[in-house]
Amino acid sequence: MRELLVPPSAAAMLGSLRAIGYSFDAALADIVDNSVAAGASAVDVQFRTQERLYVAIVDDGHGMSPDMLIEAMRHGGVGPDQERSATDLGRFGLGLKTASLSQCRRLVVVTSADGVVSGAVWDLDRIDVTKQWTLGILGPEEIARVPHVDQLKSTGKGTIVLWEKFDRALAGETAPDRALGDLMDRGRTHLGLAFHRYLGGQESGPRLRISINNSPVAPADPFLSSRSTRLPAESLTVDGQTVSFQAYILPHMSKMSRQDRELAGGDEGLRKHQGFYVYRNRRLITFGTWFRLIRQEELTKLARVQVDIPNTLDHLWALDVKKSTAYPPEAIRAGLLRTIERIAGSSRHVYQFRGRRTNNTLTYAWDRTQVRDGFNYNINRTHPAVVLLRDSLDDAGARKLESLLRTIEMSIPVDSLYADVASERTVQSTPEDREVEELLRDLALRIVDAFASDDNAAEAALEGLSRVEPFSQHPIATKTVIEAIRHARR
Repeated sequence: MRELLVPPSAAAMLGSLRAIGYSFDAALADIVDNSVAAGASAVDVQFRTQERLYVAIVDDGHGMSPDMLIEAMRHGGVGPDQERSATDLGRFGLGLKTASLSQCRRLVVVTSADGVVSGAVWDLDRIDVTKQWTLGILGPEEIARVPHVDQLKSTGKGTIVLWEKFDRALAGETAPDRALGDLMDRGRTHLGLAFHRYLGGQESGPRLRISINNSPVAPADPFLSSRSTRLPAESLTVDGQTVSFQAYILPHMSKMSRQDRELAGGDEGLRKHQGFYVYRNRRLITFGTWFRLIRQEELTKLARVQVDIPNTLDHLWALDVKKSTAYPPEAIRAGLLRTIERIAGSSRHVYQFRGRRTNNTLTYAWDRTQVRDGFNYNINRTHPAVVLLRDSLDDAGARKLESLLRTIEMSIPVDSLYADVASERTVQSTPEDREVEELLRDLALRIVDAFASDDNAAEAALEGLSRVEPFSQHPIATKTVIEAIRHARR
């Protein structure tokens, strides 16, 4: 049998790799992965939109020798089966090249190690001419013209990854300068989330500083760790490696500040972002999924689980080239399934607890009763407002009142309420603020008047108003009303 070496066409192969599906922010994060693997403590992303359009990612890592640079520029230089450092965020040996060239046609890398500066370039326009895997090696004068190279020369170490000739990233844009600025804004958000555990400085690992045009990237903690309920941590052992997961139950929406809501995914994304958040060496790679172990539900939307996996289990997690999706192996799915109901149940409890508290002294306007196929909601017939009205009516009037209450109970717009709550839109159940006090005063006076001949009973009724809906929902206005009535009765 005769054998032939049939290398792939350089232009065709690179064109295919460019279509692997990187978004701009995922590509940017892939370059930062390399900086982290190089031991960088700071990554400075610089971009320009005037004259020379470019994005430069500059780090202060250990850099590379000329030979190491050439190997780093090789496609598939360090494959997925080769042993990596425990802190290495790489996987397939393609990220630097594929991520970069998915956005632009010219990738320049300049690096410095032990004071020796070297540079190389992949230029797709040149490869279209040579039809070969033609890597350009930069000379001293060419290196000197690379933006921000003085940063490397001043420290003697570090790496610059430069993107130029944007075609895919800015395809179809009539104002490329503005479009690049918009992409960088989204990139800032993504970096803040993907590397929040590096940026936060609250863990034992090294802290990382990322900036964009000298403006620091803030960590975006999706768990609201300092304000959420933290459940006991758990772990599983697979192939001798530990997979750990930490569950958080976010506070109810009513207790979240505007900033909390943004960190949690925004008003429209709270339900969408529930589920597992998978971290590979502290770097977020996928989130907002229960891996089809349970459905995403309205009542579980406050549950989020931090899952930590080592890079030694990449092959089991079906990690893709972009390191943006992962799916757990059967052994881990089985372990997660045993505890997921407890995690989700805690989130359900937050909503059900707010919906109806059974062992307290509040008097509710509505009663929630569990039945075989669900729940019934009925107007509380012992509520003071109902009792006062019913007692003022004759038998015929009392029957009409009961008919009206049943009509209201049978006409609750359940579908509309569910849709509004699921979309995080606030249900306005009260009139304008200026009318609330008047309505509460009128109701309070009617309750007190029922005890007109008994001052002690009237005072007790006033004292108890704060524990009766709707007074309990408006404590400031209720206090004002109570004080005004007491003053008038003196």
